[in-house]
Amino acid sequence: MAIVTIPDENRTITDPEEIARYLESIEIVYERWEPQHTISPGSTAEEVLAAYREEIDRLKARGGYVTADVIDINPQTPGLDAMLAKFNREHWHDEDEVRFIIHGRGVFHIRPRTGAVAAIEVEAGDLISVPRGTWHWFDLCANREIRAIRLFQDMAGWTPNYTESGVDSSYQPVCLGPTYFPQASQ
Repeated sequence: MAIVTIPDENRTITDPEEIARYLESIEIVYERWEPQHTISPGSTAEEVLAAYREEIDRLKARGGYVTADVIDINPQTPGLDAMLAKFNREHWHDEDEVRFIIHGRGVFHIRPRTGAVAAIEVEAGDLISVPRGTWHWFDLCANREIRAIRLFQDMAGWTPNYTESGVDSSYQPVCLGPTYFPQASQ
């Protein structure tokens, strides 16, 4: 279950209904998908996509997405630091950024046009859709691992457009996870 932190308000949200209401208020789509027990750590990308075919097809129909893939990131990923540097600076995209987390954890920071920056820590089972044009950035949690299904309307539209605001430098990755909120992992 996601954890939402609003640092400037010294506020953390762990209640699922409150998380859903808050994220909707800042135009972020969030859902929880049931884990597919046929997925194991060694499952191939094709097996992962097949296991979630129904959910992916529903999202494709709803959002006009034309393709889906699986991204695997871990500390041994070649060029990891350079890859992360592209996404941990505030940016926006010409299309939605849709991610369903299969394994690992990460933090999407969202800067609404009005209101405070929100940090959304996602973990396995969380689906997040950051609408096109939304200012945001992404960081991995300390173990630097994540496996996720990504959906695209057009692969070319997913290029980051940097705001160069520098706002991201004022916020640290916030990975609270089940260590701090055991009920969030149940």
